[in-house]
Amino acid sequence: MKVWTDDAEAGLLDRFGNRGSTFLYLAGSLAARAVSVTMPLRLPSWNTEFGLLPIFEMNLPEGVLRERLRLAFAKATGTFDDVDLLGIVGRSQVGRIRYTGDTEQLDEDVPFQSVDEILARRRDDGLFRHLLEKFAPSSGISGVQPKILVRDDSALPRMTDRLSESHRGATHIVKFWEQNEYPQLAANEYFCLKVAEKCRLDVPPFRLAEDALALVVDRFDLRPDRTYRGFEDFCVLNARRTDQKYRGSYETSIMKRFAQFARSPHLGEDLERLFTLIVVNCALRNGDAHLKNFGIVYDHLEGDVRLAPVYDLVTTSVYLPNDSLALTLNGTTKWPAANALQRLGETQIGASPAQIREILQRVRDAIWATAEEVRAYIHDHPAFAAIGNRMLQQWAEGATHSLQMASA
Repeated sequence: MKVWTDDAEAGLLDRFGNRGSTFLYLAGSLAARAVSVTMPLRLPSWNTEFGLLPIFEMNLPEGVLRERLRLAFAKATGTFDDVDLLGIVGRSQVGRIRYTGDTEQLDEDVPFQSVDEILARRRDDGLFRHLLEKFAPSSGISGVQPKILVRDDSALPRMTDRLSESHRGATHIVKFWEQNEYPQLAANEYFCLKVAEKCRLDVPPFRLAEDALALVVDRFDLRPDRTYRGFEDFCVLNARRTDQKYRGSYETSIMKRFAQFARSPHLGEDLERLFTLIVVNCALRNGDAHLKNFGIVYDHLEGDVRLAPVYDLVTTSVYLPNDSLALTLNGTTKWPAANALQRLGETQIGASPAQIREILQRVRDAIWATAEEVRAYIHDHPAFAAIGNRMLQQWAEGATHSLQMASA
C-alpha cells in the first residue's frame, strides 16, 4: 500500500516473509517526507520480521473497535492481520501519516457528526452502536477502550474560524467505555484532565456528555490549513510494538528518550512539563501511563519537536485496587514516595529541590481544587457517587504519599 506524509506520497508498505512487513521510500523523496523521527530517508528498505514497524502499528485500533472491524471485514479480506486492519483505517489517522491502496489517491473524507448530539443527554443506548457502525472504518486511533474519530467542523466557533471550508478530515476524538466493566470512566478521565489543566499542562479542549457516557476531545494535531501535525508515541520512539507498551522505565524510556528526540528552544520547559505529567500520573494513581500514553508532536519533521498535549489520564486504582505503575521508576512499579520523584526531577531535568517542591505543591493545589469540583458533581449526579468518592480517596492517598516531602 502507499504511505503518505503531509498529503504527499512517501513510499510503499508491503508484507515481508511469513509474518513481517517492509517499507521502502520512493526514489527522490525529500527528507521532510520521512515517516518518523526514528526512520530517516535511506536507500535500503526498513524491514521487520514480525508485524508492522512501530510507526505503522501506532494507530491500529485495539479491543472493541478492532473486533468490530474484524467481524465486518474478515470475510472480505480472507484474513485479518495488522496489514488488513491498516488498509481499512489507514485513510483517517491520528498524526500526519495516511495509507491507501497502491493504485489509489488519498481521500480522507470522514462522515459528519454533530458533537452536540453526542454530548446531549440520551434516553437509550443506541448512540454508541450507531457511531461505532458509522465511524469504525474512519478511526485510526489506538486504545483498548473504544475511540472513534468524527468530523464536526461546526461544533466550535474557534475551530470553524480556522478550518478551510474544504476540510473533510476528523476534528474530534470521541471516547466511550464499557459501563459494566469500568463505570463512570468518562467522568473519571474528565476530572483527571481538569487536574492536569490546573497544573498548567497543555490539555486539548475536552467535554463530558450530559449522561457521562462519552468524552469528546478536540484533536490536538489539527492545523489551521486543514493538515495534521506529526505525532509519535513512545512505543515508536523506543522501537517497541504495542504489546510491549508496559516495558521500560520512566527514567530511560520516557525522560531520556524524549531528550533524545526533542528539538526546540523550549526543551527545558518541555522536560519540566513531562516531569510534571509523570508526577500527576503518580498522584492520581493512574496505573496505565504506559509508553503509548506519552507522545511528541511537530509541524515539520525537520522543525521543532515538542511534547504532545496530555491525553488518556485516568485514576485506574478505583477499578484495580492493587494497581501499580505501568513502567518502572527507580527499579520498581510501586507508587513512588515524594523523595523518589525528587530524585527523578534532579537527575533527569536538573531541577533544584526548591523547583521540585514547587512542582509538587502545584500538583497538590490542582488536586485539591479539582476535588471540590468532584464533590459538587457528586452532589448533582448521585450515580457518580461511588466512583467519585473512591477517586477522592485515591487522590488523597496519592497526594500524601507521592507529593508530601519529608520534613528536613
